[in-house]
Amino acid sequence: MNLDPTKMADWQIAEAAEENIKPIQEIAAKLGLLEDELIPMGKAVGKIDYTKTWARIKNVKPGKYVDVTAITPTPLGEGKTTTTMGLVEGLGVLGKKPVGAIRQPSGGPTFNIKGSAAGGGLAQCIPLAPFSLGLTGDIDAITNAHNLCMVALTARMQHESNYDDERLAQIGLKRLDIDPERVQLKWAMDFCAQALRNITIGKGGKMDGYEMESGFQITVSSELMAILAVANSLADMRERIGKMVVAYSRSGEEVTTADLEVDGAMTAIMVNALNPNLVQTIEGNPVLVHAGPFANIAIGQNSVIADMLGIRMGDYLVTESGFAADIGFEKFWNLKCRYSGLKPDAVVIVATVRALKMHGGGPEVKPGKPLDPAYTQEELTLLEKGCENLIAHIETVKKSGANPVVCINGFYTDTEAEHNLVRKIAEANGARCAVSQHWLAGGEGARELAEAVVAACEEENQFRFLYDLELPLKARVEKIAVELYGADGVEWSDVAEKKITRFQNDPEASKMGMCMVKTHLSLSHDPTLKGRPKGWTLPIRDVLIYRGAGFVVPVAGDIKLLPGTGSDPGFRRIDVDVKTGKVTGLF
Repeated sequence: MNLDPTKMADWQIAEAAEENIKPIQEIAAKLGLLEDELIPMGKAVGKIDYTKTWARIKNVKPGKYVDVTAITPTPLGEGKTTTTMGLVEGLGVLGKKPVGAIRQPSGGPTFNIKGSAAGGGLAQCIPLAPFSLGLTGDIDAITNAHNLCMVALTARMQHESNYDDERLAQIGLKRLDIDPERVQLKWAMDFCAQALRNITIGKGGKMDGYEMESGFQITVSSELMAILAVANSLADMRERIGKMVVAYSRSGEEVTTADLEVDGAMTAIMVNALNPNLVQTIEGNPVLVHAGPFANIAIGQNSVIADMLGIRMGDYLVTESGFAADIGFEKFWNLKCRYSGLKPDAVVIVATVRALKMHGGGPEVKPGKPLDPAYTQEELTLLEKGCENLIAHIETVKKSGANPVVCINGFYTDTEAEHNLVRKIAEANGARCAVSQHWLAGGEGARELAEAVVAACEEENQFRFLYDLELPLKARVEKIAVELYGADGVEWSDVAEKKITRFQNDPEASKMGMCMVKTHLSLSHDPTLKGRPKGWTLPIRDVLIYRGAGFVVPVAGDIKLLPGTGSDPGFRRIDVDVKTGKVTGLF
């Protein structure tokens, strides 16, 4: 089978590769799964029965643990998922037993501008259409559970407005006195729909609900997605869902899903979503797919459960963190690793020559316009300046004690001199460096990267968290801002100052993890500042609490929980071949 990424779109490569796709039972056998531990969901997709499998393998010695992160994202792309798939394939070429673990793509980016997040070229997972279009329904389950919570909330508000205390008592309800201006959730949908960010609900008469301002958020930003990512069992997930803060009463008391008596039903909807999904790379390596993206306000990682299983079923588990090392790896390091008890043996930082040139001050990239020659011709001055961003992320990884490996995700316009310059800078700053051609050549193209990762995994490391949970919340924010982002300090709004003080005085909240929210497009809070910004202060305008997930969430800047659809969305190119039923045009 001749698959040429230079002449074929990703979906065409996937379609051709799927002609020889391995049955999911064969992929399960590579993991050592027993027959009753696999739940087939078609020929090439399955779920792993977590409870049964974990009971059998929980005492197996874990393999090596590798996280893939990147430099600060640019419109030119870095290729984290492509590199993750390529590294899994490269480790397979070396004769290792690798397992990949990635997040399920959201329908929002798939139908908009980002694509399906399956990887690309000869380094992607298949089958592409099921992977991209809902897989086994986990995101749908989160959508439904989240919206059931909103149904419970709005119905309760309506009934409390229509009934007196005596009538409420007759039907077994205590007045919660919910403040309509302090509802913490919006309705969920898994599309980008800017027209639904702000809406009014409950219009009509008193039988039509409670009239108030509301809106929608993208499903993958739901706290339920964060809970799915960090839960370690059904019992743990059930307990966490019951702690979700949905709103506040007029007197300032938290109103939870348990107060609304909807937590059990929400859990019931999500029972099957607790089981990780199983697919494969083009070269037949196992890939676990579980939990979702949106690394700003959620954790941006695949699930703890998938990692706990995968690391015991292979000798290398390769996972991926959303966005760059300042956001994705920081949350992997200080949140996910606390929950799982695992520590990384190596961390891959993905960079491209073109993206580094943009960080060095390269010309603006405009959709639909030809790239400036600075990106397609040798330009060492811009490249060297842009490597300041790479150095910042190397330093972040080294601060964790993990061993960094820089992956130059190769592109055909790169020159040998450009690769040599990045390698020289990476090595001078304490990182291994490898050029990888996985997009073009699959596992064989990733051989150098795989060898560098194996070597890094064999070295001792001194993995440690950035902060202890005894450190005050405010001090943790300042530590992250100064030591990882490079800020001069933190500026707190009055609202944020009051909330962080209140949470610090709460014995439970003060020991929670810190889930920072800021733009992914810069090390700073300002998305226009590329490279390694200096002389700035991080503004914290609000602080949220995710009691179910176990996060205190400081918010820097304005984060849209429902992205918008662009003028040239991906859905314009997606279609179905009516003769074969095959989906075309995914990217």
